[in-house]
Amino acid sequence: MSHRDDILVVGSVALDSVRTPFGETAEALGGSASYFAASASHFAPVRIVAVVGEDFPPHHRGLFESLSIDLSGLETAPGRTFRWRGEYDVELGHAHTLETQLNVFQHFHPRLDEGHRDCPHVFLANIDPDLQLEVLGQMRKPRLTLSDTMNYWIARKPDRVLEVLRQVDVALLNEEEARALAGETQLVRAADRLLEQGARAVIIKKGEHGAFYQSREERFIAPAFPVEALTDPTGAGDSFAGGFLGWLAGCPRIDGMALIQGLSCGAAMASLAIEAFSPVRLAESLPDEIAGRVEVLHRMVHYDVLPVRSRLQGRT
Repeated sequence: MSHRDDILVVGSVALDSVRTPFGETAEALGGSASYFAASASHFAPVRIVAVVGEDFPPHHRGLFESLSIDLSGLETAPGRTFRWRGEYDVELGHAHTLETQLNVFQHFHPRLDEGHRDCPHVFLANIDPDLQLEVLGQMRKPRLTLSDTMNYWIARKPDRVLEVLRQVDVALLNEEEARALAGETQLVRAADRLLEQGARAVIIKKGEHGAFYQSREERFIAPAFPVEALTDPTGAGDSFAGGFLGWLAGCPRIDGMALIQGLSCGAAMASLAIEAFSPVRLAESLPDEIAGRVEVLHRMVHYDVLPVRSRLQGRT
């Protein structure tokens, strides 16, 4: 039986080898489900559905266990774990993929048990949209569903990606993905177009420039936390999703204020993720540190309503 704030994440658990201008790592824990779970687990109980190979290192599994993440849905299949190797240039805007070995992930088929189907909160990480739709079809009555995607799927299965957007409550896309799927270059127009195509709400991730939320009723902009020691941007988007959905999972009501708070929690968790390779920085973060970053973000955007109208009218 699922608790009211449980979160299910369906995605990848991988081994990453990454090089940036600030260092490099090999065979580090990676994958969308890994970053999301390490982030969201600070706010709510998380259950992972993913697959790894027989070579998956026990100490990576131990990191999940140290965060009390439910691994009953982490399947171990014969073969090697999904591996990704990439590098970033000085701008750190986009990863250059050097090698992808899908291995056991190539045949990944999410296996949901009764507890998974009852989870009230669902994150469909970046996997084939057909699999995302299959997972949604197995869920009973989720309270809140969130999806992510990538240009690979947008180029090959745009109709299926749009169908996912129509079925989830909030869809996450980065700037490039939003423009490609909507066929619009200006981000506000892209968000409007996605809503016209049936999306309920979208979050457009803008990296160091924050995030933009838009639904038919509301529009918010959240800044990114000003990070001084950026090391590796891998997993930032999934970490953002973890903070966002993790916060909302514990909210009695999901209204405008909760959404704004969720965006700030997402930004705080993303800022932690990019300060180190792999999700280790997320795992080691303390409550006071996370809360402190959210408070900084609040101070960055909070101000009293300005008497602009009266001052302008006084000059006429």
